[in-house]
Amino acid sequence: MTEKEKMLAGEVYSAVDPQLLSELMETREKIQVYNSLRPSETKKMKALLYELLGAVGDDDITINQPFHCDYGKQISVGKRFFANFNFTVLDEAAVNIGDDCFIGPNVSIYTACHSTDPVERNTRQEWARPVSIGHNVWIGGSVTILPGVSIGNNVTIGAGSVVVHDIPSDTVAVGNPCKVIKTL
Repeated sequence: MTEKEKMLAGEVYSAVDPQLLSELMETREKIQVYNSLRPSETKKMKALLYELLGAVGDDDITINQPFHCDYGKQISVGKRFFANFNFTVLDEAAVNIGDDCFIGPNVSIYTACHSTDPVERNTRQEWARPVSIGHNVWIGGSVTILPGVSIGNNVTIGAGSVVVHDIPSDTVAVGNPCKVIKTL
């Protein structure tokens, strides 16, 4: 398997693989263009998002600048998607976001995992776990979603939360670590 195939399969891979570094640089170049467009250049912005992302549900997509991601192609968003300023996605694994999702400012979604052992971590070996967000989800500002998390449908995640475990459908969850405080 190539290092990219290992990465996408959730296996340990080399984060300094030349193919992966080349793809990261290609995405960063596109992101630089995206983030430098004038806010009124919505057609160009949407065209770049369609080029960057793996799947887009419809034309009703807005990601306010600046936006950051690693590869882009592992990100899928549903219909009527909105993300506010400073949306950051480390998409070494799949990030699937459903229809009618709203992402507040300064939200980060991480799929990359690193060893807690410093010697092992310094080898630049890592692995990734997918993140899944259902339909009708509102993620408040400055939320961090960690690798492997699944968030159900009809969920609100309160501002500033750190989501370390799955969150079931039809709930409101807040805190660090994020916990369900209300069932709808």
